[in-house]
Amino acid sequence: MSDVFFKELGLPEPHIHLNIGSGTHAEQTGRVMMVYEKILIKEKPDLTVVVGDVNSTAAATLAAVKLGIKTAHLEAGIRSYDRTMPEEINRIVTDSIADLLWTSSPDVDENLLREGIAPEKI
Repeated sequence: MSDVFFKELGLPEPHIHLNIGSGTHAEQTGRVMMVYEKILIKEKPDLTVVVGDVNSTAAATLAAVKLGIKTAHLEAGIRSYDRTMPEEINRIVTDSIADLLWTSSPDVDENLLREGIAPEKI
């Protein structure tokens, strides 16, 4: 699906494309972790920035954190409080292990503080 966005918005091709495709939540998460880990080992970034609340957000965060690479989550702190939503699980997991939590508003800062996240991470 991302190819459509690049084409319609006239964006250049990404430098790296994971080519994960569809599958169950576990399949997508596992494949992203396996492919992204190899990229992290090869490229050795100082920071991984993840965005949103999709399976690849949680998977890329897990892969980076397990390799000791700092991770920042853009759109951190958003909550629906509905744990039947896969996206909510991805948000909670990502925010709990990311090093930096970049938020969009004071109310989501409060969500993180209520969860016991250290203010210096927000």
